[in-house]
Amino acid sequence: MTPHPPGPQWHLYVPKLITVLRLGYGLGDLRQDALAGLTVAIVALPLAMALAIASGATPDKGLVTAVVAGFIVSALGGSRFQIGGPTGAFVVVVFNVIARQGYDGLVLATLLAGVILMAAGLARLGTWIKYIPEPVVTGFTSGIAVIIFTSQIRDLLGLRLDVIPPDFVDKLAAFWAARDSLNPGATCLALGALAAILVLRRLAPRVPGFLVAIVGASLVVAVLGLQVDTIGSRFGGIPSHLPMPSWPVFDLAKARAVLPDAFTIAFLAGVESLLSAMVADGMTGRQHRSNCELVAQGVANIGSALFGGLPATGAIARTVTSIRSGARSPVAGMLHAVFLLLAMAVAAPLAVYVPMASLAAVLVIVAWNMGEVDRIRHLMSAPAGERLVLIVTFGLTVLVDLTVAIEVGVVLAAMLFMHRMAELVAIQHGAPLLEEDADDFSRPPDEAYVQRRDLPPGVEVCKLRGPLFFGASRRLAEVMGEIGKPPRALILRMAEVPLIDATGATALEDLARRCAARGTRLILAGIQAQPQEILGLMDTAGRSGLVFAPDYAAALALAVAD
Repeated sequence: MTPHPPGPQWHLYVPKLITVLRLGYGLGDLRQDALAGLTVAIVALPLAMALAIASGATPDKGLVTAVVAGFIVSALGGSRFQIGGPTGAFVVVVFNVIARQGYDGLVLATLLAGVILMAAGLARLGTWIKYIPEPVVTGFTSGIAVIIFTSQIRDLLGLRLDVIPPDFVDKLAAFWAARDSLNPGATCLALGALAAILVLRRLAPRVPGFLVAIVGASLVVAVLGLQVDTIGSRFGGIPSHLPMPSWPVFDLAKARAVLPDAFTIAFLAGVESLLSAMVADGMTGRQHRSNCELVAQGVANIGSALFGGLPATGAIARTVTSIRSGARSPVAGMLHAVFLLLAMAVAAPLAVYVPMASLAAVLVIVAWNMGEVDRIRHLMSAPAGERLVLIVTFGLTVLVDLTVAIEVGVVLAAMLFMHRMAELVAIQHGAPLLEEDADDFSRPPDEAYVQRRDLPPGVEVCKLRGPLFFGASRRLAEVMGEIGKPPRALILRMAEVPLIDATGATALEDLARRCAARGTRLILAGIQAQPQEILGLMDTAGRSGLVFAPDYAAALALAVAD
């Protein structure tokens, strides 16, 4: 496949919205985008309020973030389908920043994070963010899920507790000390809302379960006059319009104090937005531009800070909802923000009746979805080193600090990789880690070279060299796109792949599933002992569909056998 010649560098930062409009955008597209935007807005309305409250802010801050950042992310982003707004990943960071520096400190940290994201995008660091090892990402997202769940215990049980300590252990101790103040009405409301969400997900997945549960709980409170905390009793309601933008007061000492938090916010926003964009690519077959997306996320966070909102990033669940609802372009995300703004104008007076217990139920579901139980189970069958990275990152996230957890997790993963490389060099008696150039006079002829014209019809071959670890495995996702028309069989020659890690194994399994979906049989030829062992460990259920051949000749025979 002949690569396209590179264009000017600024082309990399042209928003996907411009691409869509250049290619043609009609009334039918607008109709589909409007329907998808409305669907996502219905999902985002209760979620934005709940996430803001869990973060220690007021519910209107979540709506402001969803409107302002959501519009900017879609208008300027490098993904056709990205939906931006507040997410669960920020709950822990935001709560801690507000507790230590106040809300003005959070606004300043969000503003600085936006600048950092823009700088990272302009420096073209988007590709590097994708190299964060999977055990680190799973460890801190699962840790955040635990913290979100525990932070909702007060409202789930209706406990009388004015201040919730930020530390995990202190928080549990405070809940236990307030156990005598349990409110049965709030507990029943929370359980009813949870049941409604789960039943609707099972029986009527297209019905917006979050909104139905919250509206139903509000009606129960209004009709029965239950004495439970509501948005009205705790916050006095929400405004019906956006506030005027204002530049935060810049204090050098405070900026220095919140700078570590700004880097954490920028890191989380970058990782989650690119993960969300990759999920969207996998569902639609499109391809996002990482660095353009980072710049858009930076502008969105600056915009959110100017309107007094919260940090924002790409929201995976809302992005998936938009795609499944038929979205065709970034206009769907922009309209989702417009619909949310209209909802604020119309429904603000009714928000005072929303019980806190029902919002807590929504966040319990969010925490469960973030917990990634299947992914943890998958990684716990990986080698001991990667299990250690997962456990340490998870434990530090819950018990210490998210920033420390990420730093330690990445360093541990890097050390583990270097240790494996050192072992490999020792085993191979001095084989170099980097593949150096070799001349054609002193080395023997490359018998592995394959003339494409000699390949059987419908068979493609790709040769991999070197370790398939977390820094290189992303390339596998591009293999099918580079081939073009789906072949009958794809042979991966892996005789020169000495080892793979959990992320590499996952990438291979994802490639196998994508091949199967396109009617292509994936065959691994000449695979070495360590890669075959880890693939076997991580595929205990035998569902990956990987086919092994002892060498290239055997792989060709398998490819033409069907």
